[in-house]
Amino acid sequence: MMGGYLAFDLGQWLHLATLQHHQKELQGWVDAHFIQAALAYFLLYVASTALSLPGATLLTLAGSALFGVAWGLLLVSFASTLGACLAFLCARFLLRGWVARRFAKPLATIDKGLDAQGVHYLLTLRLVPLFPFFLVNLLMGLTRMPLRTYAWVSQLGMLPATLVYVLAGRELASLASTGQVLTPGLIGALCLLGALPWLGRALARRLAALRLARRWGKPHRFDYNLLVIGAGAGGLVTSYIGAQAKASVALIEAAQMGGDCLHHGCVPSKALLRSARVGLELRRAAELGFRADAQCDFAAVMERVQQVISQVAPHDSLERYRALGVECIQGRARLVSPWQVEVGTQRLSARRIVIATGARPRVPAIAGLDKIDYLTSDTLWALRQPPAHLLILGGGAAGCELAQAFALLGVPVTLIEQAERLLPREEPDASTLLAEQLGHSGVTLLLGAECLAAAQEATGITLTLRQGERRHTVTGDRLLLTLGRQPNVEGLGLEALGVALTEQGFIQVDETLTTSLPSVLAVGDVAGPYQLTHAAAHQGSYAALNALFGDLYPLRIDYRAIPHAIYTEPQLARVGLTTMEATSRGVPFERTRFAFAELDRALCDGEPHGFVEVLTVPGSDRLLGATLIGSEAAERIVPFTLALQHGLGLNQILATVHPYPTRMEGNRQVAGLWRRTHTSARLLTLAGRFHRWRRGAPSHPEA
Repeated sequence: MMGGYLAFDLGQWLHLATLQHHQKELQGWVDAHFIQAALAYFLLYVASTALSLPGATLLTLAGSALFGVAWGLLLVSFASTLGACLAFLCARFLLRGWVARRFAKPLATIDKGLDAQGVHYLLTLRLVPLFPFFLVNLLMGLTRMPLRTYAWVSQLGMLPATLVYVLAGRELASLASTGQVLTPGLIGALCLLGALPWLGRALARRLAALRLARRWGKPHRFDYNLLVIGAGAGGLVTSYIGAQAKASVALIEAAQMGGDCLHHGCVPSKALLRSARVGLELRRAAELGFRADAQCDFAAVMERVQQVISQVAPHDSLERYRALGVECIQGRARLVSPWQVEVGTQRLSARRIVIATGARPRVPAIAGLDKIDYLTSDTLWALRQPPAHLLILGGGAAGCELAQAFALLGVPVTLIEQAERLLPREEPDASTLLAEQLGHSGVTLLLGAECLAAAQEATGITLTLRQGERRHTVTGDRLLLTLGRQPNVEGLGLEALGVALTEQGFIQVDETLTTSLPSVLAVGDVAGPYQLTHAAAHQGSYAALNALFGDLYPLRIDYRAIPHAIYTEPQLARVGLTTMEATSRGVPFERTRFAFAELDRALCDGEPHGFVEVLTVPGSDRLLGATLIGSEAAERIVPFTLALQHGLGLNQILATVHPYPTRMEGNRQVAGLWRRTHTSARLLTLAGRFHRWRRGAPSHPEA
């Protein structure tokens, strides 16, 4: 059919100018043979829609122009639905079997989502006519949505857009018959066409809200404007901003205020690393002109970690947040409706709920692991006796930091990583340099090693590993798991409410951090995509504003400049794209690198290892990303983060005066290196000739 459409050039008839030219003839035929004309028009519209031919918009305009608004709306509405259903059936019977065989897993996931939210998704697609309707017909036919559901939702969802186009068609017909340039009706119709996507989205949101209210019983009054579940970084920032905006805010926490970052993650690990750095300095004492024989008091180190937690805790305490105006509630929360939460025997309601329940250490399914008293970031900090030999599974950021820290405190450490190199998401040269430094710190690295089994034996904990074709075992007295974190979604009542999760188990959120329920948002480790404290705080600020003011003006979260840092020695930090990410996305880039062996301050400190590398748009100083590996890299990445966030370039960094000698000068040096490589050789030649002329020398001196 499409071949015939192209072969006979039927598209020549589907132009507004053509129809206007023949309007009088067509109108005369319609007036003389109304029933036959209406039937012919109806069948033509059905055929065009069923076969996904171009011209549906023009046919809609023609319908009202020839038959009037009422008849045009009636004919187009039912013809479009019938044609859509025929296209839907064609896709189902001709293509679904092949698609189901080839893409079984993705299609099963889509079908599962449509079973729960199919009416809402389809209605949104119909009400917001940004996605071509013929593609909606074909793609929905590949799913298992019932035909009757597809038909009635399409009939209802396409009605507003059909009405607007019918009104526009009537005005265009009037314009052609009177010869006027513009009429108020046409201006109004064009305004409606422009506002249709916005109106469609508003109507879709309103219908979804009404459906939720009818299903769950929306309260007429609410206890709070904002209710936050989880008092980690994301939940605390959300609560803080909500309280600052003078909203009524409740914060529910089942364990300790401050979350994992304060008690099990960032704070204790950085306190431990501070003590480990003393160990590193003592090892270098002779190099720096000192004799050192100090011994590590492991128990004292771990006690200091707890003291640091106690010193930081008031920043996240109940007292502080209550003083800010947040009602803090101790207990485990469970959602019972999109607006209500149960905490013990209490039932609390809020216009918006933000889930910030964080994550917990991931425990892999390794044979025998359940019979071992292994350590995680939750239990590690209770140690007071140093392990005789610590085995660490997982060479990510946490694994590298803790491996080096324990090694510098005098503990033999073996770090096991399944990938072929540490930190596979980082720049290869940076992860290689870090691996070398871990080795110098006393860490034994086993890369490309898969753990097959674990066993508790008389000699200690034995892990069976496979490295390539070789199988072997390693033994230690303690085992630490640093294999990432899995989101805390259990026990929240999400499944009963139909809150969608990703394949990885995170709560699925959109660009405004809203879940599949419009009244529920999620931030932090439970939502991803970054499991970083500062990313959770960043999300918390957006979530608070969207929860309180999103009905008026929703904010889309900006992930352009989220820095990552690994606090080993040397530290590794990056922001924006790496070379691997840019290559995989097809983003062209230029790379400029400055080695810290050329930096005066690095030589003064005896820390010449590492480099700063920037990726820029070819021919421009605009940043795409930056990577640093060296002392205090986490601090030195900030100017690049600022530049990336606000569209600054290397020329601005180069023009900024830096104190000498500082580590931060490395940022200016890499900007200067970029500038030198982008200075025109011809321009420099001309400058040289100009200066020779100024001092009276020949323009072309003899060789």
